[in-house]
Amino acid sequence: MDLRNAKVLVTGGSSGIGYATARTLLEAGAQVAITGRDETKLHAAAKALKALPIRADVSDPRDVQRMVEETAKAFGAMNVLINNAGIGSFAPLVDLDLADFRRVMDTNVFGAMLAGQAAARHFISAGQGGNIVNIASTAAQRGFANGTAYTASKFALAAMTECWRAELRAHGIRVMQVNPSEVVTEFQSRMGRQQVVNETKLRAQEIAHAIKAMLAMDDRGFIPELTVWATNPK
Repeated sequence: MDLRNAKVLVTGGSSGIGYATARTLLEAGAQVAITGRDETKLHAAAKALKALPIRADVSDPRDVQRMVEETAKAFGAMNVLINNAGIGSFAPLVDLDLADFRRVMDTNVFGAMLAGQAAARHFISAGQGGNIVNIASTAAQRGFANGTAYTASKFALAAMTECWRAELRAHGIRVMQVNPSEVVTEFQSRMGRQQVVNETKLRAQEIAHAIKAMLAMDDRGFIPELTVWATNPK
């Protein structure tokens, strides 16, 4: 697609991969709305980016419907969803808390489904095609110790992506998945894990670059899935 015609909704756009993606697409000429649950943080990010802020919790069906409607109203249409909002919880199986597991699934699986559903309904109704980019993880390809909740959510997202792709291609809707390996963002510290930072690890802008490239391909083709690794992480 011509990114100058892109009218984009980025969930979880206040920081990290969502923020970098919003910035990259805005620089390419797109119109971009970002969502987040923390209203103060959301508006600060939107002001810095010059993006449209929409406070929303993707696990709330009413918020999800409203964020799609507000994006389409503000831009005259909506043709891209970046399904990025996500959280994590990490613990050994023997210590895993069911409430934490459910909280991860509420955002990473049910929230992603609600956003994808609302976007797909809008795209089909408009009859102009569309794009859904699901931000999964290399955790959607392989499990790891203490990763039961997070990895299960990303495997589920990958499965949903395949189902949506099969259903929506007939409507001209491209459904794509991006699998970042470890990226230096606020995510790890927010989830109570130590983030080791060095100059060889991936940054959010590498993932944003990949998303931009996927969207920029002519609409007659699409990249179903793209995995991004650091070249030589230390």
